[in-house]
Amino acid sequence: MAELFIKQAKQYSETRPSYPEELFQFIASKTPNHDLVWDVGTGSGQAAASLAKIYKNVVGTDTSQKQLEFAPKLPNVRYLCTPPKLSISELEHTIAPQSSVDLVTIAQSMHWFDLPTFYQQVKWILKKPNGVIAAWCYTVPEVDPRVDSVFRGLYYVDSRPYWEQERNLVDLKYGSIDFPFEPVDGVDHNGPFEFKAEKLMDLDGYFTYIRSWSAYQTAKGKGVELLTDSVLEDFKVAWNADGKSQKIVTFPVYLRIGKVGLSN
Repeated sequence: MAELFIKQAKQYSETRPSYPEELFQFIASKTPNHDLVWDVGTGSGQAAASLAKIYKNVVGTDTSQKQLEFAPKLPNVRYLCTPPKLSISELEHTIAPQSSVDLVTIAQSMHWFDLPTFYQQVKWILKKPNGVIAAWCYTVPEVDPRVDSVFRGLYYVDSRPYWEQERNLVDLKYGSIDFPFEPVDGVDHNGPFEFKAEKLMDLDGYFTYIRSWSAYQTAKGKGVELLTDSVLEDFKVAWNADGKSQKIVTFPVYLRIGKVGLSN
């Protein structure tokens, strides 16, 4: 998975949305202690930076060293480049001891994971009871009806052959993903719960976001340009129709959240 994001690491760090404060406050309200977080698949640190404002210490891991190079350097965040598979012994020596982590977070990356193995690690490392796991994804951006109409053709038709199969789990808002954890206090299910992330973009930034897709890079590697002159022109006409060069782009965010019990 990591190699899909190496070429566009800088684009990814610049154009992906910052997650909403409401998301982190909701997660923090369900976490009894705020000492240590393991942010898995941290990428360029979008989630880790926000978590660091709430929790004493954050360990952010990713399989892509290139992505980690763009992560913000903060005094209470420790970034590590890890192999795709970690043994329990490696987990203990590089991340944290057994039953010592308050929260495990996974932002826009759990669909890539070997979930049975990962969940075993999560249940081993989280404090018991009531250690929390929170995994979220964001789906396609929303601008306005004109732009969104052009985008749907690009996303659902043109780019579809170049997405990895795991992308379907994102399109389904993580609703179909296996998530064997108890509901956290105050709710009767483990999600998905919906939030909204927003980013101010001009058209060039919007195009850079599209070029940061793994599907765009896969297509390009096969000699296919998804942003053809015709598609670019359609976007330009739609984007400029209201005379505003910058627009608020909204990314719906979907959260699965649960906790471990004494028996896990």
